[in-house]
Amino acid sequence: MEVTLTTPAVLFPAISLLLLAYTNRFIALAQIIRNFDRTEDSDSTQKQIENLRERIQLIKRMQEVGVVSFFLCVLSMLVLYADYRVAGSWIFASSLIFLLYSLWLSVREIRISVEALDVYLCSLNLPFRNRKWTKSNINN
Repeated sequence: MEVTLTTPAVLFPAISLLLLAYTNRFIALAQIIRNFDRTEDSDSTQKQIENLRERIQLIKRMQEVGVVSFFLCVLSMLVLYADYRVAGSWIFASSLIFLLYSLWLSVREIRISVEALDVYLCSLNLPFRNRKWTKSNINN
């Protein structure tokens, strides 16, 4: 496949939106941390704090790797513009690899976020019901 100058340019909006989504996650998580109830000292609270720390580190790495991907994408355009096709293709391929790694980190963060919600729900001591939600259940 021949990589032209416009090939890396296609990733610009995608990477920009991805970085914006990561920033929104970071802001939401920062808000949760700032509003966290420090008065409680239970096993659930400790698990939630560990979870928040792990998530904030993952989001930081997601952003860093996303920026590296964006940087390499721009660099590949520059190298392709200078008419170094092979080097530009390899740099663009590495940009895609970093983007893939960033997305994988995002999936890990989402899974940890779901675990955090589960820890919170367990701390509420509500009975768990195995019910399939349908329109008829919601309307009743």
